[in-house]
Amino acid sequence: MSGHPPSVGASPRHVSLVALPEAAISTLAGIFDVMNSVAPTGMVAAPAAFHIEIVGEAVGPLELASGIPITVQRAIDTIETSDIVIVPAVLLRPPVWVQGRYPGLVAWLRRMHERGAVLCSACSGVFLLAETGLFDGQDATVHFGYAAMFAASYPAVPVHPERVLVIGGRHEELVSSGASMSWHDLVLYLIARYAGAITAQEVARMFALQWHQEGLTPYLVFEGRTDHGDAEILGAQQWLGEHFALAHPVEEMIRRSALAERSFKRRFVAATGLTPIAYVLRLRIEDAKRRLERSDASVDEISWRVGYEDAAFFRRLFKRTTGLTPSAYRRRFRLPDFARPPRP
Repeated sequence: MSGHPPSVGASPRHVSLVALPEAAISTLAGIFDVMNSVAPTGMVAAPAAFHIEIVGEAVGPLELASGIPITVQRAIDTIETSDIVIVPAVLLRPPVWVQGRYPGLVAWLRRMHERGAVLCSACSGVFLLAETGLFDGQDATVHFGYAAMFAASYPAVPVHPERVLVIGGRHEELVSSGASMSWHDLVLYLIARYAGAITAQEVARMFALQWHQEGLTPYLVFEGRTDHGDAEILGAQQWLGEHFALAHPVEEMIRRSALAERSFKRRFVAATGLTPIAYVLRLRIEDAKRRLERSDASVDEISWRVGYEDAAFFRRLFKRTTGLTPSAYRRRFRLPDFARPPRP
């Protein structure tokens, strides 16, 4: 983060929480409740930091993506200025964002930005914000499940799905948060910025919210590209998916192909975006993640089963790839004992 420091000071700040038919009610309502808690009569006793309103194209009931209606409290054409504008997560069904459906909202977002608003997105809400063109050339984040679609829709916006929160713009006025529940990080950041760090800590404690300080890399699931149209490489990928734990899978894969080694490696990189050995590593780590989540096997045993005889080497690779040690990953993602079905 660079530029102007977080601005704790005059309050309350007007927050426009944008409602549109694709919005996820969990994100919208969660942001509303947490930010609304920072008030003299709220759950966290503090000077009023925010005046938050649910805004949209028209006042009244609006059915959201889940079929549950909410009430739009204020129409955007009545709002001349807003300190903070937040677009909550949207559910894309079918999984595509059709640009140009909300020209009035997009024009209003640009107008609010021109008048000094901080524009924020939670998860996939950045699809709407990106229509303004304000994020062109600015780093952003989005849910990793939508990252490829976002990159194709907005190639001028560098996207980093592994990052929890990205703050950009000359005055730190373009803020995006990543996958799903990282809206927690977004609201805690805004509370820290406008109400102070102590208040943000109190809110986190009250709601049992946690900063995703390790980033979102541990949550990413590797899926190799298969839409490249190279039948020879696709066949190699399919074979590798079943045999990645062999002692020398790359050499065997090349031997089984009809290509010379140099040609094979060149075409493999062109098709998948990864070298063969990097592809093997990702398959092995992904399999290790599932074993850590679903079995009681030791880290040493898992290392051996996915193809690494040197467990120390495996531990280093695992942390470099996921951001967590194998033991920390198991603690984070394994089903807790109280949630497991009783043994017969």
